[in-house]
Amino acid sequence: MSGTPARTAADAATTDVVCLGESMVTFLPSQPGRLADVPSFGRGIGGAESNVACALARAGHRAAWVSRVGADGFGDHLVDTIAGYGVDTSAVRRDPDRPTGIYFRTATDRAADVHEVAYYRAGSAASAMSPADVPYEALLAGRVLHLSGITAALSADCLALLRELTAPRPGRPLVSFDVNHRPGLWRGGDASPRVLLELARGADLVFVGEDEAEEAWGIVGAEAIRAALPEPAVLVVKRGADGATVIAGDTVTEVPALRVDVVAPVGAGDAFAAGFLSATLRGLPVQDRARHGHLMAAAALTVPGDLTDPPARDRADRLVALDDTAWGRLRLGPGWTGDDQEVRTT
Repeated sequence: MSGTPARTAADAATTDVVCLGESMVTFLPSQPGRLADVPSFGRGIGGAESNVACALARAGHRAAWVSRVGADGFGDHLVDTIAGYGVDTSAVRRDPDRPTGIYFRTATDRAADVHEVAYYRAGSAASAMSPADVPYEALLAGRVLHLSGITAALSADCLALLRELTAPRPGRPLVSFDVNHRPGLWRGGDASPRVLLELARGADLVFVGEDEAEEAWGIVGAEAIRAALPEPAVLVVKRGADGATVIAGDTVTEVPALRVDVVAPVGAGDAFAAGFLSATLRGLPVQDRARHGHLMAAAALTVPGDLTDPPARDRADRLVALDDTAWGRLRLGPGWTGDDQEVRTT
């Protein structure tokens, strides 16, 4: 299938996916409301790329996370927690001079006007990643290298690193790029649309939300996005509750989303990418890749935090194999991923 990383005789000893990016300690509100009014917070972790690595590891893949964290307790917590999901963290560097980033957020949807995020990541250890100090052997060891636009916004050195990793080179792994447009992270903001478009055009597989493409580039619709991004072998346009449009070469596949009883509207994009990548690694058809993405997203949406265990692979495969009518009747709620839980239909 187009966009499937080639298998070699060495695959048995090769990492499936390497994810590069900053992860932070996340402080999650104990109740809804403004940050000024929330009385206490629980501790979690948050990072688009590490979320993908954790989800892939729990889905049975060999996943690695490459980053920098501070030589502090928060760095210890991040590395220990991510490693606890089965992710290889051996290439994570510790920075004795810069802290691990943290952030606080409200319980509302990121897209809602009342959503608040307070980042304390300026000058973080991860922002010091650069072409001069990353472990290239670890970055290029996988069948897939997964990146996101968030890393490019952290510093000039981080942007230089992403430009190098998305540049054409012989023998590079399949490069997956999630646009992840976060206007608040870009200093000045004016450069972000151009930079994100440049990086996406250098990737083999691109994930972009229809809403963020309109916000960043003023482009509406999958056809117009494809015209702006002709280079990637596979383009995935996420349309929220309306599903996803996958363009592989010139072939367009529309895949409806599932109906989900949402517990917390966070982590779904990263989970979708993980599900899609998992199915890509297995060489599944395009529709199946997107359906696995929707199932992973549904798992994330039905728990309070960003991360959860995905459904067992054989169970997910059975759901993905449903005909269009049966797929459209599924409705997933809290606990649906458990082996003893029935999946509801409507």
